[in-house]
Amino acid sequence: MMEGISFVTNIRGRKVGVLLDLDKYGEIWEDIYDSITARERAHEPKSTLEEVKARLRRRGKLND
Repeated sequence: MMEGISFVTNIRGRKVGVLLDLDKYGEIWEDIYDSITARERAHEPKSTLEEVKARLRRRGKLND
């Protein structure tokens, strides 16, 4: 067993979750989280940089 990592098990002993010591593994968790987020957003509509800039200008968040 690795220090700073604990598994959560169900009644049958099957691993269903994990607890990470974020002081020790915080950077790794950020990478995992970013990867999950990217996969979830993979099929979302894409915007060009110009479309994003135009949207920000309309909202008054970008002046150039």
